[in-house]
Formats: sequence, structure tokens, C-alpha cells
Amino acid sequence: MVRKILIKSSAAGEVAAELYEEKNPKTASAIWNALPIEARANRWGEEIYFSTGVKVSEENAQETVQVGEIGYWPPGNAFCIFFGRTPASTNDQPRAASPVNVFGKILGDPFVFRKVRDGERIVIDKAK
Repeated sequence: MVRKILIKSSAAGEVAAELYEEKNPKTASAIWNALPIEARANRWGEEIYFSTGVKVSEENAQETVQVGEIGYWPPGNAFCIFFGRTPASTNDQPRAASPVNVFGKILGDPFVFRKVRDGERIVIDKAK
């Protein structure tokens, strides 16, 4: 079964994403089971992250990710949306501050998240 979520903010609108069940199944299930999640966005370069209250250990964690991927950062219990360079990047590819569990991908244009500012309300929910 393919699980889809919606990421909503006033600046970016409603953006769909698909969870990777096979890559990091514990992380994907933990996030799915915690939905809906409401938080305030934090920006770190071209990454948005926010605390989820979900606690998961590293699971096939990696530092380098692709534009449009979503991950979970265990040290901050955080949901991360990668859409470009971060302060840790050495090229145009996003790089997390430390390893993240990549568990999904944005379906559509990830660059809409460039409009989101620090403190903006973000809601993540299951797609209907």
C-alpha cells in the first residue's frame, strides 16, 4: 500500500508526498501513526524542519539526500523537507546536519517550500 501525506502551509499551499515504505519502514510507520502533526517551521538553508514528538532511532540513516526528499532527524525528533542547499552542503545537493532517515519524497515541485519562513505554521496529515 502506498501511503500519501499532505504538507500544508499558507506560503506553500498544499503539497503531496509519498512515504517510502521499503527504505525506512519503522520511521515511515511512526510518522504515519502520529499524524496529524502541527508545528512551526524552522529554516536551515533550503531545508525546513520541525519537531514531531515522534521518537525513532537511526534507520538506514544518511547525510546526503536528494532535492524533494523528506527525512526524520533523530537528534531533534524532527521532520525535514529538503529542497536545495543547506549550510552543510558541499555542492548543489542537500546535506543534513547529521544523518537522517529518509522516508519519503515530495510529489510535485519541492521548490514551493522556498516561500516558507521561520515560524510559519505547518500541518502534516494523511491524504484522503
